[in-house]
Amino acid sequence: MLTPIPVLAPAVPQAPKGRRARLLMAAGLGLTLALSSLPAAPVLARGAPESFADLAEQISPSVVNITTTAVVSAPVDGGPIVPEGSPFEDFFKDFMDRNGNGGQREQREQALGSGFVISADGYIVTNNHVIEGADEIEIEFFSGQRLKATLVGRDTKTDIALLKVESPTPLPFVSFGDSDTMRVGDWVMAMGNPLGQGFSVSAGIVSARGRELQGSYDDFIQTDAAINKGNSGGPLFNMEGQVIGVNTAILSPTGGSIGIGFSMASNVVTKVVDQLKQYGETRRGWLGVKIQDVTPDVADAMGLATAAGALITDVPDGPAKDAGLLAGDVITTFNGEEISDVRDLTRTVADSPIGEEVPVIVLRDGKEQTIPVKLGRREEAEAEVLPASGTPQEQAQPKELEVLGLTLAPLDAETASRMGLPADAKGLLVTDVDASSDAAAKGLMPGILIVEAGQRPVTRLSDLSDRIDEAKEAGRKSILLLVRVDGDPRFVALAIE
Repeated sequence: MLTPIPVLAPAVPQAPKGRRARLLMAAGLGLTLALSSLPAAPVLARGAPESFADLAEQISPSVVNITTTAVVSAPVDGGPIVPEGSPFEDFFKDFMDRNGNGGQREQREQALGSGFVISADGYIVTNNHVIEGADEIEIEFFSGQRLKATLVGRDTKTDIALLKVESPTPLPFVSFGDSDTMRVGDWVMAMGNPLGQGFSVSAGIVSARGRELQGSYDDFIQTDAAINKGNSGGPLFNMEGQVIGVNTAILSPTGGSIGIGFSMASNVVTKVVDQLKQYGETRRGWLGVKIQDVTPDVADAMGLATAAGALITDVPDGPAKDAGLLAGDVITTFNGEEISDVRDLTRTVADSPIGEEVPVIVLRDGKEQTIPVKLGRREEAEAEVLPASGTPQEQAQPKELEVLGLTLAPLDAETASRMGLPADAKGLLVTDVDASSDAAAKGLMPGILIVEAGQRPVTRLSDLSDRIDEAKEAGRKSILLLVRVDGDPRFVALAIE
């Protein structure tokens, strides 16, 4: 029995329910529900190699099987079975607690995965979920040699872990390749320990690029090379024998390979591995903003020529606030890199130098500005609780306004207190939404607070009316609203008629 990843469902294959698909970690250590199906990707026609035998022979010595052992608590066999809610349930629970272990006993469990050697002195890359919670890690090499491994460091955000073994002789190893050069349709080869059967090779093509599954830093290569439970942490090779991905997950309704596997791109992995080797942990840049994509309707409402960049929705205390970035700024270039969306900005910031000033180009009120920002460290910032920026306090007016499919009222102190909002919170409170309106389609609902319209604060009903009139006079088809939902800000563009 393989150990499930914490917070995910057990790895034992289960009968699918309806059309629901399950995303399983390829080592079989856990699974989670996939939220959407993946579209088919175009395949570029190329001639197949006559044989993969030479490549397999070349790379096999560098690929390893990983066995982990952990002590876990499990129910005592033969204990009393009492129906939940039975009057005897508490009695038996108290009885077992008084006798020492509450019906639990410790036992050792093993789990299997894969990995690969990246240096002659014994550094090994695998998935974090392969070694999560392990007390002992044993590495089996293709030659049959077995060595104990120690954990150098891990990164939960990319699911990468770095191990180290001490070998009396130099170990065969493989190098990373450039995953950005891989094209849809290119041949690839996977190797690992599927289903605990030992060293096994499978081949296929790159089916898609740039897949996102669960994390902010995801950049998965999708492949139809067979990846099964136990393959997690194993390498995905190009035809030159370079590692261009780390096999991490499969999409499957049954728990077995159906030709949809995911490998974390090597250009993400190499940065993580370098930091784990140097520091034992990751050190990512931190800007300190909340952001969203610039959609076409948002771009129209802001008068932007193109729907590109990352729109700042809030600037809590941090590097961005210290530098003077504001909510409503659109970041178009960061440290010399063009930013097309939130994903671009998140990765570029993470890879930028900590403690150094970097140039940030933003669009503010239709004009381009360059603002230098000294970045902090994300890992340190995530350990702190940062307050959201507030809105200025102004006198409320007890009136209602129906506009844009919304019924609005200024926020007074009594209503703010009742809704659990900060004492200084101000804006226009949504009290009702026309179900057939654009506002309803954009997810607005009663209880949401509108704090800005046209990138200016609104505290009176007349403020919103004025912003709508100005937008119409400017020939815009929509108006940009900054709203707060449970304290979190986001921009919404509503059509104006």
